[in-house]
Amino acid sequence: MRSFWEERYGAPEYAYGEEPNQFLKEQLALLPKGRILFPADGEGRNSVYAATQGWDVVAFDMSAEGKKKADALAKKFGAEVDFHVGLIQELEFPKESFDALVLIYAHFPPEFRKMWHQRLAGYLKPGGTLIIEGFSKEHLELSRKNPKVGGPQNIDMLFSLEELQDDFTDFDFIECCGQTIDLNEGLYHVGTSSVIRLVARKR
Repeated sequence: MRSFWEERYGAPEYAYGEEPNQFLKEQLALLPKGRILFPADGEGRNSVYAATQGWDVVAFDMSAEGKKKADALAKKFGAEVDFHVGLIQELEFPKESFDALVLIYAHFPPEFRKMWHQRLAGYLKPGGTLIIEGFSKEHLELSRKNPKVGGPQNIDMLFSLEELQDDFTDFDFIECCGQTIDLNEGLYHVGTSSVIRLVARKR
């Protein structure tokens, strides 16, 4: 899996564009600024945007090529992001040290998903906000019809509302719904998509 992302992010173009995810952009505008964590952040489009808006940003991804692109994007926009290379199980952050946790199209192997979600949730302060946008299980049919829209081809890596609610049991859900949207993010998120959008607050 690492080699796949190194190859994708090693290309000159930004795979998912330089602009932030729209749902993330809308949600950040509603929150007071603080310390925010972006796991699986790829080439940095979302973490860099948060930094330009005054957030104290920490991000990571498994891809060293992704970090190179993220560093270049941060320089372009005059932003500062503390960007790490590594896997969830390799990196350690202080417990309950972040005000917000963001997972944008961060799809994990099904055998690790719940464990990794709970590990990440432990870094969030009580009262902190969780923001997720990812492909739902209904997306698989759409991606097979239109490969340009992207997303995992293993249905067990795609999200259901019930699984996410079970993963994040110590949270009050403010928004949690499935939607059909038109994505236009770079080269690999283009077309009609079935997504889950979630906003929750840690108890």
